[in-house]
Amino acid sequence: MRPTLRQLEYIVAVADTGQIGLAAAQLNVSQPSLSAQLSEVEADLGAPLFQRGRSGAKITPVGEDVVRRARQILHEHKDLRAAAQGGGIFQGRLRLGVLPSIGPYLLPGVVQRLHREHPHFRLIVREESTRDLDEGLRSGRLDMIISTPEDHPGAQSTHLFTEQLWAALALDHPLRSPQGTLPLNALSGQTLLTLGSGHRLSHIVAGLAASAGGRVSDEYEGTSLDAIRLMAATGAGVAILPSIYAATERRRGTDVRLHLINDPAASRALALVQPNLPQPRPGSDVLADVLQSEAARILAAPDGAISVQN
Repeated sequence: MRPTLRQLEYIVAVADTGQIGLAAAQLNVSQPSLSAQLSEVEADLGAPLFQRGRSGAKITPVGEDVVRRARQILHEHKDLRAAAQGGGIFQGRLRLGVLPSIGPYLLPGVVQRLHREHPHFRLIVREESTRDLDEGLRSGRLDMIISTPEDHPGAQSTHLFTEQLWAALALDHPLRSPQGTLPLNALSGQTLLTLGSGHRLSHIVAGLAASAGGRVSDEYEGTSLDAIRLMAATGAGVAILPSIYAATERRRGTDVRLHLINDPAASRALALVQPNLPQPRPGSDVLADVLQSEAARILAAPDGAISVQN
């Protein structure tokens, strides 16, 4: 049967690297052999998958669809073997995409536990914006993602937890309150700091600004939560931060005052999202449980000020 699974691996490797030579080295085959196999596949399918040139191998529109389907077939084959061996996703490699506003704070404990309990499991993590995560999931570049489920219609989502949003104020900001909470209308007239427009968080913050009568800064778009927190510390505005990051900051001591925004709209839901296959990938429920328990551990503040909703 052609293309063979090995040939599908060749196609995906060339698409990922953009270079036949690099793909050959990655797969430990000779470049002439890989090139010949690629030509054979294109002849069998009756269409060119790549445009070869001095600059590399550029994928064609037909090639994009073939590569997407090749990834899905390879994933299904890997799941078949994993199901037969009884370990599901933990029998091999999982490419997990995650929002940069959650990954560095949630995943360290998760990775440590998974490597301890599943020593042969290889987790590859990619931090990307919401838009790039969606592209990665649709193209097959990523196996699963941790993201806001409303941004990935048609995919399978397993709810993990809901984060509340916090306002980070400069230490001398007039809005600081001993109660530790702020009503949404307290942000009236304030400049809110958030991540760039490719992130769902920025859309949530824009909605909060509109409801409160504030404005989102058009002079500064943060590339990380650390960056917008530092800007808030200088008095440049009010940074809007999700709970897991806020909990991390509280524990290590911070240069801003954190106040929970007391409004139902000041929240975001996170989910484990995967392609819409007939059945979820074996073991994904175990991964979801580990993610949920680690989030609950991080958010279990001694004073109860930071909480998580499962």
